[in-house]
Amino acid sequence: MWAGFSTLEPPPETEPGAEAWVWEDPVPLTGTRVRPPFPVHVLPGWVRDFVTAVAEETQTPADLAGSLALAVLATAAGGRSVVHVRGAWREPTNLYTVVALPPANRKSAVFSLLTNPLYEAEKQLKTAMKPVIVESEVTARLAREAADRAAAKAASAEAGKRDELVATAVGLAQTAEALTVPVDPVLLADDSTPETVTSLMAEQGGRLSVMSAEGGIFDIIAGRYSGAPNMEVFLKGHAGDRLRVNRQTRREYIDAPALTIGLAVQPEVLREIGKVKGFDGRGLLARFLYALPVSRVGERKILTDPIPERTAAAYASNVIDLTLSLAEWTDPAVIQLTPEADAALIAFQERVEPQLKTRGGKLGHIANWAGKLAGATARMAALLHLADHLGNGYTRPVTEATMAAAIELGEYYTAHALAVFDVMGADPVIGRARSVLDALRDQAWDDVSRRDLFTVLSRTEVPTIADLEPALALLEDHGYLRTYQPERTGKRGRPPAPRIQAHPGIRHSDR
Repeated sequence: MWAGFSTLEPPPETEPGAEAWVWEDPVPLTGTRVRPPFPVHVLPGWVRDFVTAVAEETQTPADLAGSLALAVLATAAGGRSVVHVRGAWREPTNLYTVVALPPANRKSAVFSLLTNPLYEAEKQLKTAMKPVIVESEVTARLAREAADRAAAKAASAEAGKRDELVATAVGLAQTAEALTVPVDPVLLADDSTPETVTSLMAEQGGRLSVMSAEGGIFDIIAGRYSGAPNMEVFLKGHAGDRLRVNRQTRREYIDAPALTIGLAVQPEVLREIGKVKGFDGRGLLARFLYALPVSRVGERKILTDPIPERTAAAYASNVIDLTLSLAEWTDPAVIQLTPEADAALIAFQERVEPQLKTRGGKLGHIANWAGKLAGATARMAALLHLADHLGNGYTRPVTEATMAAAIELGEYYTAHALAVFDVMGADPVIGRARSVLDALRDQAWDDVSRRDLFTVLSRTEVPTIADLEPALALLEDHGYLRTYQPERTGKRGRPPAPRIQAHPGIRHSDR
């Protein structure tokens, strides 16, 4: 924040051609972002009731339970359903969500309440799969033994019978090789390494969820423990892009990975991940839906209403039923949109698109994130739809009302993403603009050329004069400086280059 500005005339040494200019107070480059509360009312009834009850009993913002509830639904449906938007555009139904709250906000308690039914669903899947695994293991062992006996018999056979016995042995060996033993079903992993996540996803048919009340997964992705960043599985696991791992020790193929991530972290974690080289450039940060709610610490009630048993039971039962109903799908269930739902999504896209412009667009500095907003909205619409209809949601299309609810969630996450990316310092234009203000103040310049200004700035931050232009435009829009054209001093030659006149209060300001 820059202080000490007032309405002043330019200094007496104003350059020729720079007419007297009345300066008004500049507009701060950034202000406090408006962060709307989580729109609990858009959730299906049984989810809404539980989120509201959890927020009341734990005295936490509904944003925490609401965002985790979406991650829970994505865990239940991810990898087992896709939403067909239009044409060849399909979106998987997995999500990456992260909620940031300071310590003492009972994140772990809320996390447990929301995710417990997933662990129960996983337990039921394991119980149901156990006899199948045992039978498959016995069948595979017998098949290998039969192939071994046939191979031994062929090896000791007389020449006239050897060809036939070899063919029999080869056939039995091929049969044994083709038999696979199912693995224990796993829905959830904690802060696992990229290698562990990849292996688990390969075993689980491409489906997995990483849920944690800490932010350690970001340290793991950044390579803080392995020495090298490894984000491939987290990039492709969100988009559903084919993943191939070919190493000396293992080969794993996942045709349609569907990874869900649900995190509850401290705000400091967001500041740190914004500094990690490669996270933003490769698009990892653009894949998360962010929530940065206002902490209720200091205003919490001591005696609160407990979660009603019926509300908790309905939530647990429905999460388990939704998970189990889709667990056996190998080809994902395809969820369609009604024409009205598609029209609502198109209208939303048309509103968002102009905001992605690099210059002047509200979302221009987070265009990587906002460019995925329509897809994320379609995913949330499908999840709300499945939660509304539970076991048979894939038999009917998403309605306009459900899409409108998802769009409201998209607008909520957009407002919070703007605040989060401010925290992470993800807008390079604002950073460069602040460096320009520092340079104008440090050099005590009231009037300067672009070239002279460029020479005192860091080449790392401002590689070219072209990179300087958006920052100058932003500062001019906010009243910190103005560009003017000096008068010609002669009749021949090029006209003088435009110059920059700085607000006279800059040299007296404090950061």
